Amino acid sequence: MLLTLIVWIGGIVFFTFVLAPTLFQVLPTTQMAGKVVNVTLTKLHWLGLISGLVFMTCSLLYNLRNHAKLKLFGATHIFVLLMLVLTAVSQFGITYRMRQLRATMETGDFPTPPFSVLRAEFDRLHAWSTRLEGGVLFLGLGVVILTARRFEDRN
Repeated sequence: MLLTLIVWIGGIVFFTFVLAPTLFQVLPTTQMAGKVVNVTLTKLHWLGLISGLVFMTCSLLYNLRNHAKLKLFGATHIFVLLMLVLTAVSQFGITYRMRQLRATMETGDFPTPPFSVLRAEFDRLHAWSTRLEGGVLFLGLGVVILTARRFEDRN
């Protein structure tokens, strides 16, 4: 369970505070950085979805073994379920739509002006994407605290 949290939350922290800002500073164009971010974010989302499912499975089995019941509606499970939902919305809704907008904006001979409707929609979706990742991060920190308490209670 702890490994899944480390992978998921650590990935979000690394992506948010190290990788994405560095790409936009180092690569010669924002388009190149955006493409790398898109691919990396997709991989991060899949890591999160898999980690969340593994965490839920291990947590339910842990509860069954140690408490003789699943405790489906414990705070930890609700938080992880919310994390999974936010990650899925980000990946299959927002990221998908941003990818479509980026493809549309990159088809012309001239860059999309910053005041265009397409750019405004992209920026709006980017803001939502950032909010969702932040929500997953904060919920994940809550899960870390709850999980640490769970193991602390066993000793």
